[in-house]
Order: sequence, then C-alpha cells, then structure tokens
Amino acid sequence: MAQIWLITGAGHGLGRSIVEAALDAGDRVVATARDLAKLDDLVARFGDQVRAMSLDVTDEAQGQAAVRGAVEAFGRLDVLVNNAGYGQSSPFEEMPTDDFRKLVEANFFGTVNLTRAALPVMRTQRRGLIMQISSIGGRFAGPGQAAYHAAKWAVGGFTDAVRAEAAPFGVRLITLEPGAMRTGWGKRAYDDRPLIGEDYQASVGATRDRLESLWGNEPIDPERFAALIVRLSRMDELPGHLVIGAHAIPIVQNVEAERTKELERWRPVSESVEFGSALSIADVEPLDALP
Repeated sequence: MAQIWLITGAGHGLGRSIVEAALDAGDRVVATARDLAKLDDLVARFGDQVRAMSLDVTDEAQGQAAVRGAVEAFGRLDVLVNNAGYGQSSPFEEMPTDDFRKLVEANFFGTVNLTRAALPVMRTQRRGLIMQISSIGGRFAGPGQAAYHAAKWAVGGFTDAVRAEAAPFGVRLITLEPGAMRTGWGKRAYDDRPLIGEDYQASVGATRDRLESLWGNEPIDPERFAALIVRLSRMDELPGHLVIGAHAIPIVQNVEAERTKELERWRPVSESVEFGSALSIADVEPLDALP
C-alpha cells in the first residue's frame, strides 16, 4: 500500500531527494518549504501524487496546518520526516543571541512543532513513523557550532523520550544521524563567517581551515540516503538511532570510547557523594591523583 509522507525542508538538498525517492516508489507526499516556488517542478512532474505547502517549521500553527493538509489531501499520515534545518559557524561568544535562538528554533523547535502536530493523528491511527534527520553532531561537539550541536543533542534526547511514550500505541520514532553529506550544507554553514578574534583562531579558525577541503567532497550521497529512508519506512524493526555514513562510525565510536574512559576515571568521585558510600570526599583527594 502506498504510504503518505510529510517532508519538511523539501526545497533543496536531502529533503528534495527524499521527496523524489518517495514519489518514485509510488507513495504520495506533502512536500513543504519556506519558498513554495521551489516545489513547482515537483507538482508539474508528479501531479496529484504530491501536494506542495508553504511551511516555516518554527511557526507551530503552520506545522499544524501542514499535518491537516496531509490528512485532507490523502486521508492519513504514515511518515513524517523532520528534515528542515541549517548550520552557522561562529565562536559562541561572537554569535548574536538572535542568531543562536533562530538556529535552535529551526533545528530543534521545528522538529518539536511538527512532531506535536503529527502525534494526535498517528495515535488515532494506531500507527505512524516519525523520522528525525539529526546529525552525528548530536553525539559530539566541536568548535564553531555551539548552537547547532545544542539543537541536535536536544533532538536526540527529545526523540528518545517521545519514542518511549508513543510505542504503546504503535507510533515509532527514529533519529537518523548522518555525517558529512554532499548537499552544500557545510559551505553554507561555514560561509558568510564573522571575523574571528585571534583567541579563537586555534579552535574555531583551525576547524574551519581543516574542513575547507571537505565542502563539495562530502562522502554521503543524498540520493542514496533518501533511498535508504524510503526502505527504512517499510521495515518493521528499526533502531532508535542510526548513524549514517561509513566515515561517521569511527567518529561516534571514538567519542563514546572517550566518554566511557572519562566515566571510569572519575568513578570514585561520582560514587563518593551518595548516602552510605564507603568513600568519603577525603578518599578521593587529591583529584589529580586519581588513576
């Protein structure tokens, strides 16, 4: 049976690739973008198989309207893909508060808004799938992307909690965590950059210099990723988190290994504060003498 999709950020990049993959698979799609004109060619190519809607994911009312539009057009909603978002590189100290807040609104609260809109429909149906396009940047954090990492870490925790809440009535959620993908994201995020104070050259500046050769050469093919998303939508068993990209796996492994190593090194400190602990604060002093 053909599935009914709602896909955000469909005007370009991965979102556009997911829309095309789902339509090519015979499904029906509500494709959304801030600029409706970017979807005109999809309507011309696929006709009644696709509905185009203007959507700013940071506007909760527009998110509700998009879900209603999917149900009114096609009778139900099977798959929501929260894909809309962007990056912006800047030292946290130099990033204006409004810019920080706008990025978190788009990357995190946009996901919250659409998930909130879709859940009642899917709960009534007793089935549905919500796919969050996050990032391996939701597993680690690096210089120059404090707002982006904050949003993507939030997406992962939010989705884990809602997954546990929604499982009893048949609604599934998965967090997809891609590495570097050839959609132009990195070049947009690292362009238009503010001047970096000399103090940040060793961290943010060095990171930008190191990544400059990556833009345009990212290893993940968005069309292959989109085809995988359509395949996943038809699977009965899904992981809670799925890392995307061979190059991304060792990055995540190294981060998690370092976190485990740190946890074990500081275990005596962690254990010393509980009622009835055999350790006292004095037992774990001096801290720099811990094994």
